Amino acid sequence: MSKAVSWPFLRLYMLTLLYFSANAILNVMIPLRGEALGASSTAIGLIMGAYMLTTMFFRPWAGYIIQKHGPVRVLRLILIVNGLALILYTFTGLGGYLVARILQGVSTAFFSMALQIGIIDALPEKERSQGISFYSLFTYIPGIIGPVLALGLWQAGGMNYFTVLMISIAIVTGCFGYSVKMEKSQETVAPNHPAQEANMFGSFAQLVKNPFLFKCSVLMLVSSIVFGAITAFIPLYAFQVKNSNAGIYLMIQAAVVVIARFTLRKKIPSDGKWHSSYIMGTLLLLASAAGCVSFSIKGGAVFFYAGAVQMGIAQAILYPMLTTYLSFVLPKSDRNVLIGLFIATADLGVSLGGVVMGPVADLTSYSFMYMICALLGAAMIFFVSDRQRRFSR
Repeated sequence: MSKAVSWPFLRLYMLTLLYFSANAILNVMIPLRGEALGASSTAIGLIMGAYMLTTMFFRPWAGYIIQKHGPVRVLRLILIVNGLALILYTFTGLGGYLVARILQGVSTAFFSMALQIGIIDALPEKERSQGISFYSLFTYIPGIIGPVLALGLWQAGGMNYFTVLMISIAIVTGCFGYSVKMEKSQETVAPNHPAQEANMFGSFAQLVKNPFLFKCSVLMLVSSIVFGAITAFIPLYAFQVKNSNAGIYLMIQAAVVVIARFTLRKKIPSDGKWHSSYIMGTLLLLASAAGCVSFSIKGGAVFFYAGAVQMGIAQAILYPMLTTYLSFVLPKSDRNVLIGLFIATADLGVSLGGVVMGPVADLTSYSFMYMICALLGAAMIFFVSDRQRRFSR
């Protein structure tokens, strides 16, 4: 049996599912609640984007601190912070939501880095892509039910049920996370050398200097802008599309991510080579998905849900493929911090999807904003093609 699906790793995946279950509900509830309170698309985008923007800033520090203190000790503290953030949603308004999103962002930076670094360090090279795919898969499983549940709570006016649900998720996740054990290799704590800390600061320059990190980070940043715009504004845009439902869209997208990551987990390259045609095909799906969502304002629900399917496939492939590739080509001495920087670009992109695309939607329309997202995805196809020509010279 593959080590990636052994019991210790299944416990980590189950913890991942519990941790991200609240977000699947909040991604729908926050935009709806914000609009009901009179917030503009810009304000809603800022609140939604604050989560990943905070995660981006703390991600590189998380890689260093986890390496210094070990993932288990950090994980237990972070689960307490996450629980406080979830409880904050239950009795505050927009201002409290912003604070809670920031606290969640800090928590997620450390949580995801602890689990992903542990998976990469503990698995054999040939199974890394499977481990990362499974981790990422379990972050999306809550998205199958969460959006529909959130819409049901909203339409029923059940804020009391929302309160009970958030508190329950906080308690169950904290208790389960406290009992999780990690393998010995995951808990190895690196010596605290001043040179190592200085090297962490110098690692930021590698985003530009290291050609492998640069190309993957640019691809992840732009793609994540599209992902973030979908997450932030689909709950509001769906009301403008005939016979469309945001909960069904997000459920389809999440289900496709889960199915694709499970069925394609062995197909994702885990050999340390750059597969440009594979990546270009994924980006084509991304651009087509955003284009379908944009055109659905005229074409209707068929294009709307077709966009969900294509977006799900693109999300299922792109992140684990690029992360696995970097785990091979980055220097081992700085790998944890540099992968943290790469993941931070994904966080920044998701944040910009709300923060930047919100004002675009206010000035134009959601349909026009999603067409811009489609053009960004198409531009990345040419970027990959150009980078491939440069690397082959």
